[in-house]
Amino acid sequence: MSAAFGVGLTGGVGSGKSTIAAMLSKRGAGVVDADAIAHELTRPGGSAIDALRESFGPDAISADGSLDRARMRTRVFADPSARKQLESLLHPLIRLVMHERVVKLMADGSLYAVFVVPLLIEGGNWQGYVDRILLIDCSEAAQLARVCTRAGIDESTARKIIASQASRQQRLFVADDVLLNEAPLNQIELRVERLHQAYLRSVKNSSDETL
Repeated sequence: MSAAFGVGLTGGVGSGKSTIAAMLSKRGAGVVDADAIAHELTRPGGSAIDALRESFGPDAISADGSLDRARMRTRVFADPSARKQLESLLHPLIRLVMHERVVKLMADGSLYAVFVVPLLIEGGNWQGYVDRILLIDCSEAAQLARVCTRAGIDESTARKIIASQASRQQRLFVADDVLLNEAPLNQIELRVERLHQAYLRSVKNSSDETL
């Protein structure tokens, strides 16, 4: 999954990855979002549904034909092998779609690529595909407050989701850039603009090196 210059945007659940990705997209970055693609693959008629039904049984699929996300969430928290099975099924499909989309975005004139990958650190093999890792950071208290506003997620479930992901310290250790997403929106916009300008300079430097 290559591009002239690629940023791996990651962060814990509720950190605000989608908000920051949208700000970068507005400035001309080509954004592909692993979570959004996963939802497409697992919606009614999605290309992963048949394989999910075969792997996890008909109970894994809701009456409307989509993946029963609440049931699957409970299952993978209770059984780590089920989580590995789910990831081994979905991740290759997600990568394929991300590759196809970033190729099109760059061909259409995007300034650089942003791969929004919540489990980038946990996956351990994304670093070879990106030039910079941008961590969207926030406190656990902020994560809990944001995640608990989502439908079907109470505080207990939110804590389980957070615990299942890389720790804040692990993410900070590997990040090239860190954006603390707990300031007023106008301050966040200024921080995003500084990052964007830095990425544009990196794009130019990469281009100069190929001349």
